[in-house]
Amino acid sequence: MSSAENAFFQGLSRLVEPKRNGHYPGWLKELRRSAFEWVAERGFPTPKDDAWKYTRLGPILEVPFEPAKPATSHRLSATGIEQLAGDLGGARLVVLNGYFAPELSSLERLPAGVMVTSMAAALANDEELLAPVLSRPFREQPHAFTALSAALAEDGALVRIPANTTIEEPIHIVMVSDTGALPLVSHPRCLVLAGPQSRATIVESYVGILGDVYLTNAVTDIVLEEGAVIEHYKLQNENQTAFHISLLDVRQGRGSRFSSHSLALGASTARHEVRVRLEAEGAEVTLNGLYMPNNEQHLDHPTTIEHAAPHCTSRELYKGIINGHGRGSFDGRIIVRPGAFKTDASQTNKNLLLSESAQVDTRPRLEIFADDVKCTHGAAVGQLDEDAVFYLRSRGVPHGAARDLLTYAFASEMLGLLRLETLRSRVERMVACRLGGLEVAA
Repeated sequence: MSSAENAFFQGLSRLVEPKRNGHYPGWLKELRRSAFEWVAERGFPTPKDDAWKYTRLGPILEVPFEPAKPATSHRLSATGIEQLAGDLGGARLVVLNGYFAPELSSLERLPAGVMVTSMAAALANDEELLAPVLSRPFREQPHAFTALSAALAEDGALVRIPANTTIEEPIHIVMVSDTGALPLVSHPRCLVLAGPQSRATIVESYVGILGDVYLTNAVTDIVLEEGAVIEHYKLQNENQTAFHISLLDVRQGRGSRFSSHSLALGASTARHEVRVRLEAEGAEVTLNGLYMPNNEQHLDHPTTIEHAAPHCTSRELYKGIINGHGRGSFDGRIIVRPGAFKTDASQTNKNLLLSESAQVDTRPRLEIFADDVKCTHGAAVGQLDEDAVFYLRSRGVPHGAARDLLTYAFASEMLGLLRLETLRSRVERMVACRLGGLEVAA
């Protein structure tokens, strides 16, 4: 390790052994030790690691982060949470600096049998069924940050939906950071278990107090059993003095349907990795994403969709709008395993550069090891159409407003895919604000 990596690593080492109540299941104690040893031996990714070639880790490793601890926020109330993350209706579970915050949560509006609780409570009950799911991101495709999550994560959110249950209102999981004067690192875990033929909408919001310096290292696991339908939204709106590293790991059973909508606006440096494995026939996945780096922001989006069974379908569309000295990246892989015949997969990445110093990296990829499949991919990078800008100016629209309107039109395709109306209205206002305060019809 470099000196910066070693300092970052050693600052967290004292948390390997449990400190809160001294109780962890045996499998979790072993996982924590082996994961931490993995990081100690192999260190952190570098630009020479192909999967991390677009992610800028230097600014993160140079910060002397302290590990977050359970605490009550003196700056946040339930009203403050709504201002930061919105009121979407339905249940809301708040995780503060990586730990469940019951005083900020509202979990009353849930159908019978649905469990929405803290991860720590589930672990304290020694639920063995959690072991294979919580250990999978580290065991199967490890890197330093999934290993640190496996070693240090103590709390987060657990959602369990019984078979044949439909949840009409969204379940909102708010990951909020309120660090005060110290730069803190937190490792929130989120696990969603969707039983056969169940339906739900899950929203994850990542927010923080303006000016705080912190790192969120988040891992979310979603498991869909046969026929389950999950619509998942992630809003990454950390403040721009913060850092964000996350993984969404999804496993799908027969005939299940999963859709993901990712919006990345915040953080100085952020990486949101998505891995989806279609494990049984007839599974369908849709991945949509919009990233909008500005100023000096660096926002990365590596995705992997693995077709491991026949007759599965995947659709992927990511768009980037890059301004100032911002840098965005999309690194998408679609893997078709042997025997996954009748796969139907498409992947598209489109990027709009708004300044001469804006940068984007795009790498769509297909890896096909089966016959009788239909797979397409493509990428595009461009600038605003100056003829369209001139047309609007000829109709009396100022130059800046014309550019903002055309940019919003580019983003509107992604906004129109957000089916949750309360969330879509909020996101439309956020995007319009980023583009110079455009007015959006309610």
